[in-house]
Amino acid sequence: MKQGVLYGVGVGPGDPELMTVKAVRIIREADVVAVPDGQTAQNIAADYLEGKEILPCSMPMLRDKALLAQKHDEAAERICALLEQGKTVAFLTLGDPSVYSTYMYVHRRVLARGYEAQLVPGVPSFCAVAARLGDSLCEGAEPLMIVPASYRNADACLDFPGNKVFMKAGRSMGDLRDKLRARGDSAQMVENCGMQNERVFRSLDEIDPDAGYFSVVLVRHGKDKQI
Repeated sequence: MKQGVLYGVGVGPGDPELMTVKAVRIIREADVVAVPDGQTAQNIAADYLEGKEILPCSMPMLRDKALLAQKHDEAAERICALLEQGKTVAFLTLGDPSVYSTYMYVHRRVLARGYEAQLVPGVPSFCAVAARLGDSLCEGAEPLMIVPASYRNADACLDFPGNKVFMKAGRSMGDLRDKLRARGDSAQMVENCGMQNERVFRSLDEIDPDAGYFSVVLVRHGKDKQI
């Protein structure tokens, strides 16, 4: 029996209309659709999941690396069992699978076990945020740095001579906002971009320090520059 293939499918940041044609095709053709904890990715692709076998995969946000590795191993083993049966599996992930996606931990494990796994790119959240704000991320020779807001060396990143994207700001938002204000940087933020509960903050002063996990901050260096 021919082994199945695993596809890590980026479903975009939240708006179902931003799903790519390829993502939709892969989901429709898949025998099984694997979904991580939470309903966000599943909700985005809901129109294409009717009648599909759904495989829930526990992908918790944990600091315990041993337990985290165990969860990734378990997900990979369950998926490999399906691939061994010749089934095609589409694993849904928010945004693009190559950008801060926990799916990649499973992807590497499946490849290491000798099975085929492919990535299906999706629209990254920061690109959707820039579009929502109606401006570019970078122009001309401007450099761009993409950083998780929880990164322990985020302060050093602020000294980077260029524009920055801080992803998944959430609990770090209040501290980040204060640091940006002290530096005189300008910033805008979109929370839950493309979702029903989306919120747009067009200045640093407007930004809610209690914004949720799916918050993306765009920063331009220098107080006179505007996003």
